[in-house]
Amino acid sequence: MTRFVHLTDLHISHPDLADPHLQSDTPATLRRVVEVINAMDPQPDFVVASGDLTNQGDRESYALVHEITAPLKAPLVMALGNHDKRAGFNAVFAPGLADAPYFHDAPQGDLHVIALDSSVPGKVAGALDDAQFEFLQAALQRHPELAKLLVIHHPPRIDPEALAWGSLDKASSARLAEMLKGQHMAGILSGHVHVNRVSHWHGIPVVISNGLHSTIDLTETHDLRIVEGTGFGICEWHPSGLSVSFAPLDPTARELARIDREQLKSFE
Repeated sequence: MTRFVHLTDLHISHPDLADPHLQSDTPATLRRVVEVINAMDPQPDFVVASGDLTNQGDRESYALVHEITAPLKAPLVMALGNHDKRAGFNAVFAPGLADAPYFHDAPQGDLHVIALDSSVPGKVAGALDDAQFEFLQAALQRHPELAKLLVIHHPPRIDPEALAWGSLDKASSARLAEMLKGQHMAGILSGHVHVNRVSHWHGIPVVISNGLHSTIDLTETHDLRIVEGTGFGICEWHPSGLSVSFAPLDPTARELARIDREQLKSFE
């Protein structure tokens, strides 16, 4: 059995920025989560942070992410999201990459974890370029004895009629589905949409947690009503399959912001 924690949408912003778009005290939340994870017994085999590590993509905020997560006892696997900026991230976590996409893979416990970079500069929605598909094709051949766990900030598109902002684009989703066909997949860990959700996409579990910034009111079906709510996923991989439980941090649901449907339609 392999046990891991799924964090997403950290949205860390350095206090010196006085970020007007920060909806909660995300550094304090992340510090609390690190303490909670370090107190777990047994310890998780690894921790995943599946994108939107910062709110503005600046180097100072990535340095703060590094400072807060450094005490983690378990290895940390990271991916980038649409709020991230590669140059800022790479300066702190991957010197030498400049503004190149950040993708990587390694065995973790009984899983082969493959992290991709679905961020597209200037876009809210996600996509994967040819270089990443080439990397993924090669990575899928490595460690054939291990099930694959894919980490992508934007979940693949399940509903072809859904608004573009909430997933990978149609072309990337279709190409990914074809490439993963016949693979031994444990699941896909994503974020971006700030909800607790488990979906099945071509037979593969797609796991999203609401993250460490805010969540959305799923009973509001017209606009995007953003409310208080943070949490993370606790996952276990067994030979029989993947188990996911969601650990809430904040039980309240005070509205923090609202994005109207017409604006949502404009996001690409």
